[in-house]
Amino acid sequence: MLSKNQLGFLYMFLSVCAFSVMDLIVKWSEHYPLGQVLFFRGFFGVILYFFIMPRERIKNFYQTKRAGLHFLRCLFGLIALIAIFIALRNLPLATVVSISFAAPIFTTIFSIFFLSEKVGFYRWLAVLLGFIGIIIITEPGFGSLNIYYIYPIIFCLGLSYVAISIRQLSSTEPVWLISLNFSLAITLASLFTIPFGWVMPDVKDLLLLCMIGFLGGFANLWLGQSFKLSEVSLVSPLKYLALVFGIIFGYFIWDEVPTVKTLLGALLVVFSSLIILRREIYHKEKIPSTTRHE
Repeated sequence: MLSKNQLGFLYMFLSVCAFSVMDLIVKWSEHYPLGQVLFFRGFFGVILYFFIMPRERIKNFYQTKRAGLHFLRCLFGLIALIAIFIALRNLPLATVVSISFAAPIFTTIFSIFFLSEKVGFYRWLAVLLGFIGIIIITEPGFGSLNIYYIYPIIFCLGLSYVAISIRQLSSTEPVWLISLNFSLAITLASLFTIPFGWVMPDVKDLLLLCMIGFLGGFANLWLGQSFKLSEVSLVSPLKYLALVFGIIFGYFIWDEVPTVKTLLGALLVVFSSLIILRREIYHKEKIPSTTRHE
């Protein structure tokens, strides 16, 4: 029988694997309209959450006293999701994953304004190191006017506000409702893109597109279970396995070889995130997960 920490470690590993495979499929799906891919991410996430919600809430699952905050969480989450999907389609996989690790850096800054938290010297130092890492990674992109390097940063900004809003919502709202509302928002928003042309997938592609929704849904559930069962300091570093997966998938599928600058910048971003994590644990403040797409 596994201990709680061991189970938490296993759930985090499964979550990272699921998110990594989802990224892989999103990058592969570039020949399908973005809105259509978003639909599969949202719709099959909705189906999953309906299976896990309490039976007594099936008829009134939509009831909430914090509709405004749910709306903002969904809006910024949708912006973040669109941004990361665009980035995955136009940049090397390892580069996108590296920059996405900067989300806790922006969360630290946002927490000052939205949660009135005090940020000390070490966390400000971590923020500075993280920004240096982002500049090192994106410098070739900005130098050659490659606008797509902006999108992973937009993702980090959006996801950072999402983390703050989830911290606020989770004090009164169940986790499944927060995630369900987001999946519903993705589904509804994607339907407005139908007039711009959707492509009829064959059976194989249909299965892969459906997996985007299921993988995203399960990844978030496993992530939540991981933090529920085990110590944050034990399982959080596992999320950096996503960079290893990104390098492996990018190399063997798309012949992408990460540059020295990308690896150096990623190292700084990861190091800064770990400093923030350690300081949060030291002050007994658990940071909400900003690992990926909800």
